[in-house]
Amino acid sequence: MIGDILLDVVLPIFVLIGFGALMHRAFRLDLYTLAKINFYYVTPAVVFLSMYQSEMSPELLGSVTGFYILYVLALYGVSMLVSRRLKFSRGMKAAFTNSLILDNSGNYGLPVNELAFKGDPLASSLQALIMTFQSLVTFTYGVMSVQRAKSGGTLKAALIGFLKMPVPYALVLGMVFHVLHLPLPYFISKPLGYIADSMVAIALLTLGAQIVKYPLRLDRLDVYISVALRLLVAPLIGYAIILLLGLRGIPAQALLIASGMPSGVNSTILAEEYGNEPDFASQTVLISTILNIITITALISLAKYVG
Repeated sequence: MIGDILLDVVLPIFVLIGFGALMHRAFRLDLYTLAKINFYYVTPAVVFLSMYQSEMSPELLGSVTGFYILYVLALYGVSMLVSRRLKFSRGMKAAFTNSLILDNSGNYGLPVNELAFKGDPLASSLQALIMTFQSLVTFTYGVMSVQRAKSGGTLKAALIGFLKMPVPYALVLGMVFHVLHLPLPYFISKPLGYIADSMVAIALLTLGAQIVKYPLRLDRLDVYISVALRLLVAPLIGYAIILLLGLRGIPAQALLIASGMPSGVNSTILAEEYGNEPDFASQTVLISTILNIITITALISLAKYVG
């Protein structure tokens, strides 16, 4: 069982991440352009098709929304307790919280979901919804937390940044087309399918190029605390909420796996953009992604017994 998951799900993902790392070492890939391709080209197509082809009922949509709200609030509470106990500065508290609540549900989570559930439409739409919620949190709370830590940013600036993102519009449009049973013309559906099919390769190549940018360091206790909370405590919180909401089957399995993603690259991007603990942020992303080989294998194995 575990061997099959390693060979069929985890190993393909890290092979592609490795290719991205090697290509960046050899050619110094333009990370800005790669990020734009993922964010404005590939991800909106995946999100739109996931919601358009979704088998998610309104009741399940409400349950997933409730799950995510409780999940983020619980992680925020944990981060505040730890930050207070360790007497973090204002800037470090913001970076630490972002490392917990901003996970890599996009260019890592979507491929994991795709391989673990073999392209199941319901599982894909659940992960696409979680990724959209992550984008909302990233460009509202995530941005505001580092802005306020450094220069007193405003809610208005964060919301403007969020409204510039294509993913929420793709999500809403996909849901509208799904609910109204609107057919997609072939000249639209076929290109969207081609773009979506490229998601796994492009997203993981980009992730490999992003994480190899940062040199590995093993001398920061706060990084290990963050990684332990992100990879071990976060899935336990996710599982408790799944039980609380009475979720079963594929929704329970997909949400449990989604709760075990490594820290997101966006936390590093925000840290670099505002000069707020960039070394801490980069180390949490790098180390949590490496150790996720072990934890995501265990989660996928355990998910079969959830619900």
